[in-house]
Amino acid sequence: MIESTSPTCPCHLGDLPAVYSLLLAIIYVAFVSLGLPDALVGAGWPVMHQDLGVPVAFAGIVTMIIASGTIASSLASERITRRFGVGTVTAVSVALTAIAMVGFSFSGSFWMLCLWAIPYGLGAGAVDAALNNYVALHYAARHMNWLHSFWGVGASISPFIMSYALTADLGWTSAYRVVGLIQVVLTFVLLVSVPLWGKVNPVRRAAQDADDAADDAEGSPSGQGSTHVPIARALRIPGVELVLGAFFAYCALETTSFLWASTFLVTERGVDPATAAAFASLFLLGMTGGRFLAGFFADRVGDRRLIRGGFVAVAVGAVMLVLPLETDVLALAGLVIAGLGAAPIYPAIIHSTPANFGRQNSQAIIGIQMAAAYTGSTLAPPLFGVLATWAGMWLFPLFVGALAGLGLLLSERLNRRVPPRATVVGLAAAQE
Repeated sequence: MIESTSPTCPCHLGDLPAVYSLLLAIIYVAFVSLGLPDALVGAGWPVMHQDLGVPVAFAGIVTMIIASGTIASSLASERITRRFGVGTVTAVSVALTAIAMVGFSFSGSFWMLCLWAIPYGLGAGAVDAALNNYVALHYAARHMNWLHSFWGVGASISPFIMSYALTADLGWTSAYRVVGLIQVVLTFVLLVSVPLWGKVNPVRRAAQDADDAADDAEGSPSGQGSTHVPIARALRIPGVELVLGAFFAYCALETTSFLWASTFLVTERGVDPATAAAFASLFLLGMTGGRFLAGFFADRVGDRRLIRGGFVAVAVGAVMLVLPLETDVLALAGLVIAGLGAAPIYPAIIHSTPANFGRQNSQAIIGIQMAAAYTGSTLAPPLFGVLATWAGMWLFPLFVGALAGLGLLLSERLNRRVPPRATVVGLAAAQE
């Protein structure tokens, strides 16, 4: 998003920067909270499935329930957020995840775990779409990258919480109880902050009016005022199908790498399991660190270049995995490079949505993007598992490289179809 300020804007700044800064701090904490529950099931499942008396494969049932709820609430996020506001939706969504985490901690059977997975999925999808859209509209690109880096911090912390609970003989339920308590505290913080989210200041109003006027002048279908944007209408906006495909491809390659990278290194490259596990975890750490670093130059480089460079870096990393060399150093480095390359893609796609499709459409489109993301994340890893069973684990770099190529192709077609537009975000947001 290209930021600009209007010296003629009829507004009194007053304590506006302080309000933006306070709300931004709350959003940062919320993104850490978003990441906390995400890795708990995977970290604790080796013990959980034994205590619950179910096969290890039943983890897929829990994740499918969570994903289904997430997709449903993501698709409904535009209508819900427009009706109740971002602050209320965020607070209620985090409350739902808190209830789910506490419910997990008291689950003595598998069916209870499945029951509590429903509010977890519903809460996760709505808050993800609402927060991402709010940040895309009101804050600079660097914050979108840093916020998603903070999500990685939360996702990295939760396995340690589970590990401590298990090594201290507290049981896996205590880990969920701790995360649930953190979510409860954040819920109260968000409830207190609801009035901050609802303040539409003159600078932001002028920005929205300027964007709407630009939409009307260009004949864009984004000038819908304050009316609801149905999914069918959003899907008809030129370029939306391309960004959904690119987002699907990115999230598919990300989760496939999380799940299968270590297995590929062990079975195809002969890396010992401990080293493979360490470098597989570096893919996530590379993404977290890469998003933090990207924040320092995201505003200057721009979303489109970040997306392009990210997909290219992932493809380069995939090629390094298959080079027929005696040493495995290059293959291990390729995995790290792929993680660093993947880092800015997700935040940049989200942040560019208002500029590409108009502010009035961004909530609806980001909701659909979240649904596409969770669909790719859910379907791609088991699909690759089937392909690997049929043809072999050697397909892993080709699978990831093909997804990176598809994402690059679709994003470049989007760039040609949708001309870049300057989006006025307001003086306070520009100063953050």
